[in-house]
Amino acid sequence: MKVSCPPLLLCIFLISASLLAFLLRQSPASDLHLPQSPMAGPKRSFVLWLHGLGDSGPANEPIRNFFSDSVFNLTKFVFPSAPNSPVSCNNGFVMPSWFDIHEIPISSASPKNEKGVIEAVKNVHAMIDKEVENGMNPENIFICGFSQGGALTLASVLLYPKTLGGGAIFSGWVPFNSSIIEKISPDAKKTPVLWNHGMADNVVLFEAGQAGPPFLQQAGMTCEFKAYPQLDHSISSEELNNLKLWIKSRLGSSS
Repeated sequence: MKVSCPPLLLCIFLISASLLAFLLRQSPASDLHLPQSPMAGPKRSFVLWLHGLGDSGPANEPIRNFFSDSVFNLTKFVFPSAPNSPVSCNNGFVMPSWFDIHEIPISSASPKNEKGVIEAVKNVHAMIDKEVENGMNPENIFICGFSQGGALTLASVLLYPKTLGGGAIFSGWVPFNSSIIEKISPDAKKTPVLWNHGMADNVVLFEAGQAGPPFLQQAGMTCEFKAYPQLDHSISSEELNNLKLWIKSRLGSSS
């Protein structure tokens, strides 16, 4: 097993900090004001963002500044934080983690923690179900995630029984073996997937991302894959702008 020690742990925290600094630097000054209070009544759309290992939801909230177009005026953004738990690839160090990871860098052949992923999926589905119960059209619900959050995004889309608006994966990987395909509902297979991955990623290797589209094709799903040369294990403004356009093109008309 490849074991990452404190230097990698430090790297993860630096990535989280640099992502926040990058987003604050790149966001237009006029867009830096977050909503002061939640909007009353049902929202026309819902975007759930799942952060990466060692990160937090609040640290990723500046991402919403990229969605300043009027079509997102009635969009509810939620940035939950993962629970603190021991992580095997960091010598059991306790940190925010959606599920345990056994090795880093992650390749397409890395061990799968399917049990832990499925437990994490239940929490994501509970958040989605709450929105649906409040009148949200599932096809206006979008799950997005970076790194570990990207793997959880894919798992959540695959195992949700209804068709969602879409799942957007950034520098993620397939956290399941192919046997999971028989558990994907016909409606879930209609959910579109956007997959983004940096070709210089040395944490979740590019080949781990490349394994995504064939897996989804085997499951009978569609996937739009975008590769970014020179991009390491991080998110770029180009990726987020593409995400904005991708969601805009898929938003339904019902609230």
